[in-house]
Order: sequence, then structure tokens, then C-alpha cells
Amino acid sequence: MISRYGRELSTAFALAGLLIAVAIAAPSFFQARNLEQTLVNNAAVLIVAIGMTMVILVGQIDISVGSQFAIAAVATGLIARAGAPTFVAVMCGAVAGGVMGLCNGLLVARFGIPSIVVTLATMVALRDGLRWTTQGRWVQDLPPNFQWGGLGQASGEILLLTITGILALTFAWALANLRAGRALYATGSDKEAARLAGIAPSRVICWAFVLTGVLTGLAAALNAIRFREVQSSAGVGLELKTIAAVVVGGAAITGGRGTLLGTLIGVLLLGFIGPALTYAGVSAYWEKAIQGFIILAAVAADAVRKARASGSTR
Repeated sequence: MISRYGRELSTAFALAGLLIAVAIAAPSFFQARNLEQTLVNNAAVLIVAIGMTMVILVGQIDISVGSQFAIAAVATGLIARAGAPTFVAVMCGAVAGGVMGLCNGLLVARFGIPSIVVTLATMVALRDGLRWTTQGRWVQDLPPNFQWGGLGQASGEILLLTITGILALTFAWALANLRAGRALYATGSDKEAARLAGIAPSRVICWAFVLTGVLTGLAAALNAIRFREVQSSAGVGLELKTIAAVVVGGAAITGGRGTLLGTLIGVLLLGFIGPALTYAGVSAYWEKAIQGFIILAAVAADAVRKARASGSTR
């Protein structure tokens, strides 16, 4: 069991070490409100990272999630401003994400174009298209009950964290217990072997992108209702955060290995770095450097593991 979750445990120890260091350097950080706000700020990242985990499990990558996030957020705001109930607007944001994910999935799975090429193109096209359409303007004049769905901040934050937790638990259970979850691992490990086992790799890959789009759209909509206005620049850098969280959490970037538990720990580790540095009095410029070092260490550890595994089979 320990060897099976070795990478997850390593990331958990790193997270524990970070929190201990902060507790020593800045004990005031561990106020309930600070911890709650850190979790709320990273809820959308975790939802998108759930989808990114599935894409990486099948040996693909999606660097367009940040642009999808922005479009889904703007769509949510526009639909709410047109008079639709907040719930309907949120669902429309999820559908918008699913449509964008479907486009990526079809281009990768049906036409065989490398996912890095497809999602790089859609990342730029979607972001520039949104910038041209909105002229950089935010969505304003939203209904009074749009923010937090009219529930108020405290209840809205609890609802957001509850939805995020339910999604994480549901997808974690599905990956471990459903045939669809096992198909993701099989496709990422060996497409030909998966095909011989009766799995259609192209269909699995396509659905991984679709689900990632739906989750990205949902995350964007849930994040949008936290504010009185919707930013047209939302989601910048989100793709790097989610990919980093998945890889740091123990997933193999080449596919076939990873867990949502590891992704959760990865999101928490990377999400706590910024606030921790602020409370410790360290310049925020170090945040990206530390995140980069952690990612590099995770990739290097994975390379060492593979080298040892291949050496032991000779």
C-alpha cells in the first residue's frame, strides 16, 4: 500500500513540511478564516484539476483550460444578466465548457492531431476571440442575487466547498470502481492492449476532454458567482496550476498512473505556497520559483522511478 501511494505520500509530507514551517515562522496564518479563504480560492482549481487528471491519465494534455474557463465565466455572467436564474446560468457555463472540450476531443481522438498542438491552438484562438468580442470589458450590471446565488457569502462559500468535495469524491470513486475509470488507466498505459481488451481508446480520449471541459465550465461558473462582476481575463495561468498539481500529485505525464487523492494534495500544496509566503514576509516573486522547483522535483522523481523500474526488469 505504501509503495502504491508513494508519490502521494511524498507530496503529503511536503505539504505537511510547508505547513509546519509556516506555523513556526508565522503562527497567525492558521486562523480559521485564512484557511477557509485558501480553500475557497483553490476550489475552482481543484475542479479543473479533476478533469486534467483524466486527460493526463489517457496520456494527453489540455493547455486550453484557462481560455475555456474565461469563456464559460463570461457566458455565465451574460446569461445571468439576461435574466436567467443563477442555477441556469451556472449550468449553461458547464455546457459551454463541454462544447469546447468536445471540439478538443474530436480533433485529438478522431483526427489524430497531438493534443499539445490542438489545445495550444484553441488556447490562443479562444482567448483572443474572447478578447476581441468583449474588448477586454468585464460583465457588469449583474442581478443582485447573482453573487453567491443570493445565499450570502458565508453560506455560498460552504456550498462551493461542498460541491467541490462531492465532485472530488464522486470522480475518485468512479476512477477506482467503474469500468469507465479503468478504461482511462488502460488507455493511458497501452492503447493497443486496451483495444484488444475491448476498449475504444479514441472514444475514451474524446470523453476525457469533454468531461474536462464540463468541469472547467462548471468551475468557471461557480467561481464567477463569488463576485459582483465577471472578469473577461479570468483563468490566466490556470492550465499551468492544474497540470502542475496533477503531476506533483503523482500522475505520470505520459499517462496510465495517477489518483485524485494525489491531485487534491498537489492542489493544496501549490495553493498554500502563495498565502504562506505572504504571512512569512517573503516576497511573492518567490512563489513561481518555488512552484517550479517542486514541479521539477516531481518530474525528476518520476524519471528516477521509471529508470529503477526498467533496470529491475532487465
